[in-house]
Amino acid sequence: MVVPGPHLMPALLGSRDAHLRAIEGAFPDTDISVRGNEVRISGPDSGRVARLFEELVLVLQRGENLDTTVVGRSISMVNADERPSAVLTDDILRGAKGRSIRPKTAGQKKYIDAIRDNVITFGIGPAGTGKSWLAVAMAVHALQSRSVQRIILTRPAVEAGERLGFLPGDLMAKIDPYLRPLYDALYDMLDVEAVQKLLEKQTVEVAPLAFMRGRTLNNSFIILDEAQNTTPEQMKMFLTRIGFGSRVVVTGDTTQIDVPGGRSGLVGLEKMLTGIDGLSFVHLGSGDVVRHRIVAEIVEAYERVGATKGTS
Repeated sequence: MVVPGPHLMPALLGSRDAHLRAIEGAFPDTDISVRGNEVRISGPDSGRVARLFEELVLVLQRGENLDTTVVGRSISMVNADERPSAVLTDDILRGAKGRSIRPKTAGQKKYIDAIRDNVITFGIGPAGTGKSWLAVAMAVHALQSRSVQRIILTRPAVEAGERLGFLPGDLMAKIDPYLRPLYDALYDMLDVEAVQKLLEKQTVEVAPLAFMRGRTLNNSFIILDEAQNTTPEQMKMFLTRIGFGSRVVVTGDTTQIDVPGGRSGLVGLEKMLTGIDGLSFVHLGSGDVVRHRIVAEIVEAYERVGATKGTS
């Protein structure tokens, strides 16, 4: 294959050919040689490797930087017959620091596509898979495009327990630490002044789940975070608050249930709600973890233990 433009070659091959070496390591039976902007490929996986190079060129042409992590994810996607160029260049919005916010894995792409296509989307998976962060990004995009009139971010404060009373300040000050991850995601999307204005105008509302009772939420983008810590009664209450013109994302990790007695409103919900039009469940796994490499390996270790227990 011929790469369209010699200027792409340094980024394609990587510093000291690091990307080329990674590809050769992933396809050891395939011979790859490079001369100028021509890449020659031969061997049993030549078709797959050629497709990988074509995808990486498209990724570069669409403004995404290549590093060893991106190349590794791209190899995994091509091996799964997925297209990295469709995943890694899907712009959600432009963040506070001017960088494009995009999915980084095929699972994340499936997640944001589900949010686009459904009224209610459940994103279930371990820490580090971007469930809450991408949901907030989609919410900000919906607000900026005027698809909704406000954003509501909520989560249960179950883990606070009786410790809540020992924290200083009024009720909102006491529960603020439990809502802080949602604030952090919001500040990643918008600058500080913009966030403050939206909060003051109540265009963005951040509140504990208990504050949702008795309300009907119209024309809103609503995110329920840490949903594994809801009770079945709280989950029913929340899902029946949804009004016209609203979109909902529910995120949770069923391996981290802190609700007293373990009666999680998220467990068993998929079986009960499957088949309802406009509602989707997306499961993210260790391959979708976008934090430090060690986080993915920790998640994989827990998944292996869980699978072993399930088998036994």
